[in-house]
Amino acid sequence: QVQLVESGGGLVQAGGSLRLSCAASGRTFSNYAMGWFRQAPGKEREFVAAVRWSTGNTDYAESVKGRFSISRDNAKNTVYLQMNSLKPEETAIYYCAAALPDPGYSGSYHYWTWETSYDYWGQGTQVTVSS
Repeated sequence: QVQLVESGGGLVQAGGSLRLSCAASGRTFSNYAMGWFRQAPGKEREFVAAVRWSTGNTDYAESVKGRFSISRDNAKNTVYLQMNSLKPEETAIYYCAAALPDPGYSGSYHYWTWETSYDYWGQGTQVTVSS
């Protein structure tokens, strides 16, 4: 089993920044991916960003490219999501997830961006962006 604990959510004004953290514990693993997803009220959960632990490769949703940055601390088994220039429409619950093993890719299909590739989920952290 893998436990994921998110932190760092809160209330921020439009244009502001927040840094989310997700600490993983449980199984010992080396080949996996970790991602961030979000779910706004009345909407489906969507992919935000992901990192492949073994290679450090990252992926971002088009809507957050250039503003969000995902990073990892191998020693702490922790993944971070730095969010800059936040917009009110990005108010959502942000979830951390882990995919074991790394689901890989096929051509241009990066399976680590797919919600269905993820086996473990955190409880979510609320991010509210005020206008």
